Amino acid sequence: MTVAPKILLADHLKTLKLPTFLREYDKLARQCATEGRDHVQFLARLVELELIDRERRMIERRIKAAKFPAAKSLDSFDFKAIPKLNKMQVLELARCEWIDRRENVIALGPSGTGKTHVAPGLGLAACQKGMAVSFTTAATLVNEMMEARDERRLLRLQKQLASVKLLIIDELGFVPLSKTGAELLFELISQRYERGSTMITSNLPFDEWTETFGTERLTGALLDRLTHHVNILEMNGDSYRLGQSRARKAEAST
Repeated sequence: MTVAPKILLADHLKTLKLPTFLREYDKLARQCATEGRDHVQFLARLVELELIDRERRMIERRIKAAKFPAAKSLDSFDFKAIPKLNKMQVLELARCEWIDRRENVIALGPSGTGKTHVAPGLGLAACQKGMAVSFTTAATLVNEMMEARDERRLLRLQKQLASVKLLIIDELGFVPLSKTGAELLFELISQRYERGSTMITSNLPFDEWTETFGTERLTGALLDRLTHHVNILEMNGDSYRLGQSRARKAEAST
């Protein structure tokens, strides 16, 4: 191929947004010629490479948009450290069929038992299956909604939060909510009810959630919506983070 057609082809591929075509076509053409593959096999392989690369970029964008505190996969979670956690249940949830069914997940357990590892792990699995995910803490979410209300953009934010396939709300119960904050969170959960999946992690058992939401009436109404279609992860046990820290120190001393 002469220089001019190559320049023209590169320009067309950029316009069509086919970066893998542009990067790989020359090398792949030589490889196919050496192996005696025809033009159809060459194009099929080139298209396959473009699709693989496009899917990889889409997953990367979904992970970035989710705003995980860290992209931790379940592969790195030590289930033996939390024996009360049902490993098979977590691995089944990682298939993400519960999200297609618009069910919820609630992970309950004291601080340090791995809730903020399992939650992003399930969120990461959802991103890899093409689902839109958003990760936030309860305190951050409520603050964002209160600021949006004051700036008259609450409806837009609520619509955005209601549209994601999976909303992960971490650390519910660490900070008591104001009356307005509790009502805004309840409204969001109600908007997502049977329309999208919500995962919540909390250090409090259900009978202590009133301490966070202020009234039994609001707490009961919230739990009624969350637990209608729910998968509960019991994560009681010794601190997962403390166990990991001790293991690292033990390895360093040997």
